[in-house]
Amino acid sequence: MAEAYDVALALHCPLGPIALATCLQIDAVSYNAFIQEQNLGIHYNKDNDLLDYIKNPEVFKYEDGMVMIPQVPGLGIEVDEEKVREMAKVGHRWYNPEWRHADGSVAEW
Repeated sequence: MAEAYDVALALHCPLGPIALATCLQIDAVSYNAFIQEQNLGIHYNKDNDLLDYIKNPEVFKYEDGMVMIPQVPGLGIEVDEEKVREMAKVGHRWYNPEWRHADGSVAEW
């Protein structure tokens, strides 16, 4: 519907390599794709990052703020299933941390 109304598409992808690869494929076929958000190397990925879960991290190589659409079949990524199993044993905490400035005011929700 965004394309029908000439509205720019800005997909947001904070979830992981499968979601990012999927978003890139949608970007590739969307005339109105404007920007692709992602969370590679972001400050809250302390123990692991998006690329830790795939065997071919070079697929998300950025150059001048751009990333190529994977050119291999499927989503273009190879999930590191061993790493996924390993991290599943560790578990995770799904909550939104609250970042604050030195004065205590909220910096980011």
